[in-house]
Amino acid sequence: MTDIRRLNRSAFILAGLLLANPAASAQQFVLFDATFTYTKEDADNSKPSKSHYYVRDKMLNAERPKDWTKPIDYRNGTVHIRLEVIEKPDGGAPTTWTLCYIPNKGQKNGYGCTGTQVYKEKGVYDRDAKMTEFWQNDSIVWEEGIKEIHLVIKDDSGGAGHAHKRPDPEKFFPTKVRITMIQVAKGAKYDPKLVPNLTEKK
Repeated sequence: MTDIRRLNRSAFILAGLLLANPAASAQQFVLFDATFTYTKEDADNSKPSKSHYYVRDKMLNAERPKDWTKPIDYRNGTVHIRLEVIEKPDGGAPTTWTLCYIPNKGQKNGYGCTGTQVYKEKGVYDRDAKMTEFWQNDSIVWEEGIKEIHLVIKDDSGGAGHAHKRPDPEKFFPTKVRITMIQVAKGAKYDPKLVPNLTEKK
């Protein structure tokens, strides 16, 4: 399960950074930092959708902006996605996590998704994604903010490749990951030194 104590401590430290250096720290914020184990049973029984892990309520940074367009423009910035694969079945099955933003107010299909890299082994995988280029990013009314994030474990076959549907789920489950999403303002560059406990040992 997610280490809520660590998440709350990270949020507290982040708040301290903002007060100490608001100009620099305001250029990015941690949307969430979740460490969890995920099993085939979890994937089969997640509701309302299978193969989903839901990041809600206290798991999200309570200090995230209501309006992502101003006074700081995160909507046209980037998201830094850090995936740490702590446990994974042997065999090197290509795996990825789709990361879906669920807004307070949507339009068109009502949500948009980016994702991690495809990975085959344990390790740390980092990538930056432009907020204006991921799937259905314009289906979110960014001025109204984000209420939750859905994490979906998949194979590398495309959008419908949910891992729980595979005939060989033992290649994907159980797994333990740490997923951290850091929102970076337009024109700014991701700075790992501003992320509390980024390399903290599990």
